[in-house]
Amino acid sequence: MEESNSSSEKGFLLLGFSDQPQLERILFVIILLFYILNLLGNTAIILVSYLDPKLHTPMYFFLSNLSCVDICFTTSVAPQLLVTMNKKDKNMSYGGCVAQLYVATGLGSSECILLAVMAYDRYAAVCRPLHYITIVHPQLCASLASTAWLSGLITSLIQCSLTVQLPLCGHRKLDHIFCEVPVLIKLACVDTTFNEVELFVASVIFLIVPVSLILVSYGFITRAVLRIKSTAGRSKAFGTCSSHLLVVIIFYGTIIFMYLQPAKSSSKNQGKFVSLFYTIVTPLLNPIIYTLRNKDVKGAMRTLVMGNAFSS
Repeated sequence: MEESNSSSEKGFLLLGFSDQPQLERILFVIILLFYILNLLGNTAIILVSYLDPKLHTPMYFFLSNLSCVDICFTTSVAPQLLVTMNKKDKNMSYGGCVAQLYVATGLGSSECILLAVMAYDRYAAVCRPLHYITIVHPQLCASLASTAWLSGLITSLIQCSLTVQLPLCGHRKLDHIFCEVPVLIKLACVDTTFNEVELFVASVIFLIVPVSLILVSYGFITRAVLRIKSTAGRSKAFGTCSSHLLVVIIFYGTIIFMYLQPAKSSSKNQGKFVSLFYTIVTPLLNPIIYTLRNKDVKGAMRTLVMGNAFSS
């Protein structure tokens, strides 16, 4: 009993990249830079979408929600990771690990659903343009966004509650970059078949199902776009959806690799880099992709900056 409780009393050793000090120093600078840019970029999208009346549309409502999720998701991982990388003992309190587990799991799950919702919005905009306003009305937008947030909360409560009940028998070394369900399950000293099955079911619901719906949506979108005779109209329609599709491919590709691969199919460092990518890198790609490839957002930002400059 004393050995089982040692993890909750002493916390965990979050090893990260401590076995490669030079790489850890380089990654510290990169993660810090990416985190700052993530905060600035996603906050800018939220402000612009709120302040510019031209962007008060379903697409930018969902984009603002995505930016909010990305800010919170990265913040649940990056600050703790930076603190741990910058000290020698690598210790993380048990309470801090559990809190991070619940928050990161919930926000990651919410983003999975939100990206599928955005695909439905693009489907309605391209395939049903004449009825778009009546289909994707404000009440539906609020309901879909609320569903994304609540589904993340529910799956986090279920998955994480089951995970933290597993006895660890004194195992304190987390050879990872943050507290994540698959990593904690591997630390358990009892049969984890039930937890692994539950994790697989949750992964199917929050990864495979949304990806399937997104692919179906873009199948209809592609068919509709190919019917457009005008080259300019076709290019505009593809441009409307390409940004979202790029975010989807990058996010789902890395997270599916982490959650649906066999437990012993990749090295530990590979898993760390993959987790680093979808928690730190991907959230930054959202503002970069949507600002560099979107004339409306660039124009709104330019107007906002110019307006503030003249007012001061």
